[in-house]
Amino acid sequence: MLAKMELDPAKHRLIYGFFERYLKLNDTEEESLMKEIKQMDDADKILEIPISYEERGIERGKAEEAKRVAKEMLKEGLPKELIAKVTHLDLKEIEKLGKKV
Repeated sequence: MLAKMELDPAKHRLIYGFFERYLKLNDTEEESLMKEIKQMDDADKILEIPISYEERGIERGKAEEAKRVAKEMLKEGLPKELIAKVTHLDLKEIEKLGKKV
């Protein structure tokens, strides 16, 4: 429906962002929705505004980078408490990473 409204990109993102903020889908619901969208004629237009996916991608990227940095710090022999403070990872996560290094 949003794709057919022919709004300018800013208004489109605003409306889509509103729904994304207040309509939280779990992974199964989101996967089902994506399958349905990909079957629609306007799938390209709809997928141009994936606000929540952008946010999740950014967060996942930050988490992966923090883990990468933590592994390097572990290799250098830095204390786990310092690594936790710098990377904002919890000690359990750092200990798991330490086993892989």
